[in-house]
Amino acid sequence: MTKSYGATATSPGEHFTDSQFLVLMNRVLALIVAGLYCIIVKQPRHGAPMYRYSFASLSNVLSSWCQYEALKFVSFPTQVLAKASKVIPVMMMGKLVSRRSYEHWEYLTAALISIGVSMFLLSSGPEPRNSPATTLSGLILLAGYIIFDSFTSNWQDALFAYKMSPVQMMFGVNFFSCLFTVGSLLEQGALLEGTRFMGRHSEFAAHAFLLSVCSAGGQLFIFYTIGQFGAAVFTIIMTLRQALAILLSCLIYGHAITVVGGLGVAVVFAALLLRVYARGRLKQRGKKAVPVDSPVQKV
Repeated sequence: MTKSYGATATSPGEHFTDSQFLVLMNRVLALIVAGLYCIIVKQPRHGAPMYRYSFASLSNVLSSWCQYEALKFVSFPTQVLAKASKVIPVMMMGKLVSRRSYEHWEYLTAALISIGVSMFLLSSGPEPRNSPATTLSGLILLAGYIIFDSFTSNWQDALFAYKMSPVQMMFGVNFFSCLFTVGSLLEQGALLEGTRFMGRHSEFAAHAFLLSVCSAGGQLFIFYTIGQFGAAVFTIIMTLRQALAILLSCLIYGHAITVVGGLGVAVVFAALLLRVYARGRLKQRGKKAVPVDSPVQKV
């Protein structure tokens, strides 16, 4: 979205500006991968009504569009804070969509993880030079991204009650995502323009294909994680991977970690340990609460 394609000594080149076209490419490749996998590998009998996938598909397309568009209107620190603080909105959406209840310690550890990751990411380096200033439009788009993304993972979590496989979920969601995105692009007349841009710039086509491969591969892990562990745990993993990526970068390339960044890492690990400890205590209480049949005494 920020790279200039076709730049020469006499021409500045041109930027690709259509977020929906990128979303469509991601979803098409994911649909093909999921479809081929379902054909090759035997899947469980499908019992979910197809229309229920459309809700997650629409919210997924809207969250992706808001995320791409927000990059044009928000600063780097604002992006970091928004992405690092998604855990609490996901848990709140879980109460609305799935009627899930969370313990107080789950909210506490989620807040601590968000704070720790934010501290580490914001202290990891200077703000990029081309980072735009934050505007009201950018904040609205970021809010839309968080709301739609929180709904998507929780709705998918609820759909797994139909005992489907993660790949079946991936196929159903991406099928409707492709329909919604193609319809929107055709209505705007942007589908043909995006295809022409790809034809003019082979480098863009390679970049878009690589983005789609990463998106399709990531979805396989996303749907499996949501199906096995739920939306909140998935969001915590996605939040921590941002900090892990920068931490590995610091270790590999020798970048210095500031005091604030080190404190943020400590807060994250403390929150994770607290989460593990609380879950362990909860399981122990559950085992103690199971009644044991006492021997019947004969009189």
